[in-house]
This record gives sequence, structure tokens and C-alpha cells, in this order.
Amino acid sequence: MATKPGWWSYALQAFCYVPFIAVVGYFSTSPPYTHLPAGDALVKLSVVHTGERKEDCHERTPEELAKLAPNMRAATVCPRERVPVAIRIDLDGAPLFDIVAPPRGLAHDGASTVYRRIAIPAGRHRIVARLNDTRKEGFAHVREAELDVAAGRVLVIDFDPAQGWVFRG
Repeated sequence: MATKPGWWSYALQAFCYVPFIAVVGYFSTSPPYTHLPAGDALVKLSVVHTGERKEDCHERTPEELAKLAPNMRAATVCPRERVPVAIRIDLDGAPLFDIVAPPRGLAHDGASTVYRRIAIPAGRHRIVARLNDTRKEGFAHVREAELDVAAGRVLVIDFDPAQGWVFRG
């Protein structure tokens, strides 16, 4: 036979629920969160790019092929390792990001990934984006732009191999 809960059962539940509701209510409004300080904008650099191979493919000589097992006799050898991707972003002549991203993977043959974010003062800025994905010195891909970044907005800088540097925002 089931007994009906008494008034004390409801009072105990209220005693437990009220502090929980008060804590959840407090943390839903406090402390106040500000995405960006007033008058600032956000720059996000997001790049996933594969550098060129560290070494060129080469043909094996007949002597090298003879030393290998029959199932390993590929005439062309292409080392998998890739060069790191160097990225430099300048904002109004001063460096904003200066990164050398190593390739991912156990054999260092994957894409180099970069994700950075930084707050900047809102307004008109001159941005120079450079990327080197080759074995040569210097930067292979360069783009300069004059951009007006509004307060509270986000400027996304990305690199697309087909288009080059892309600025969104």
C-alpha cells in the first residue's frame, strides 16, 4: 500500500530547489560578458594550407631498383615531407601575426593549420598579408588592402590556393 506524501516532503523539495534556482538565475545574468571592448574590432586569421614537398621526386637507378624487393620496386620516389608554411600579417606597417606553421602528420606531410585572433582598434587600416609555401626565400603570395573595420565587427583573413588571400567582414 502506497502512502501519500506529506506536507514535509513538499517543504523539503522547495528547500532544495530554491537555492539551485537562485544560483542558476544569478549565473545567467552575472558576471556581464563583453565580446569586445567598445571601439574595438576582431581580426581572425584562419588558414589550412599545404606547403610544397621538401624534396623533388626522383627516378631510381636500375642498381637501386635491383637492391629492392620485387614488391617495392617503384621507379619514381616522392618524399612525403612538406615545407612549413610561413605567414606574416602586417597592420598599418606593424606586424600583427608572424607565424611559421609546421606540417601536420607523422610523416610531416599534412596541411599546416593556423588559427589566431586579436582585437584591434576599429577604423581604416592598411593590411599586408604574406604567405610562403615554397622552399624559396621570401613570400610567394602577397596581398595589400585598405579596409574599414567597424567597431564590434569581425574581419576574417583566409587563404585559398585558387584565389590567394581573402578578407571577409
